[in-house]
Amino acid sequence: MTRSALLVGATGLVGGQLLARLLRDPRYDRVTVLARRPLGLEHPRLDARVVDFARLKGDGLPGVTDVYGALGTTIRQAGSQEAFREVDQHHTVRVAALARDAGAERIAVVSSVGAGSGSRAFYLRVKGDMEAEVTALGYRQTAFFRPSFILGRRPSHRPGEGLGSSAATVLAPLLAGPARPYRPVPAGRLAAAMIAALAEDRPGVRVLTHDDFLALAPRPAADVRA
Repeated sequence: MTRSALLVGATGLVGGQLLARLLRDPRYDRVTVLARRPLGLEHPRLDARVVDFARLKGDGLPGVTDVYGALGTTIRQAGSQEAFREVDQHHTVRVAALARDAGAERIAVVSSVGAGSGSRAFYLRVKGDMEAEVTALGYRQTAFFRPSFILGRRPSHRPGEGLGSSAATVLAPLLAGPARPYRPVPAGRLAAAMIAALAEDRPGVRVLTHDDFLALAPRPAADVRA
């Protein structure tokens, strides 16, 4: 049975990899993207819509089966903690709620290793709050992906990104045992794992970290472009 996907965050590192893979996946007959600016891309199965996430309503939102959430920013880019929470938590939850109301049954969302509503770190607390709200929506299948450092070339440069990527790659072999969830993961492999997780159609709520990504996408997935 064919599926239809709703993707948010398509202009980001993981979202771009998700978009390319979803458009190549024969299981999906339509991929709807909600974005703040035009994608500059055309595809017969792509329905790209420019929206204001703060004012998003369910009117006109197409029915979909699967939702992929890859919205994310930094406090520096957002300009404040409040603006960061608006994007990483409120926008994600708003889209998930509207899609659920429209009949979506499965959702996969990028979170962060260490996420928790009780965390002392603001970033991790926001991710934990987002997870709690999405869980409460009652999807038949919910998968939270908690990566540490994500490897890949981002559409927009972030200060210190190159140094951080190099350090993460060098230190990865030292992260063993309980520290394995903090190993870096390539964006393409993370995106492939998210799609594979929803393909399993496994009911319930799952929290996945580094080794789960590798199990779901056992072969290294190179970055691809739509």
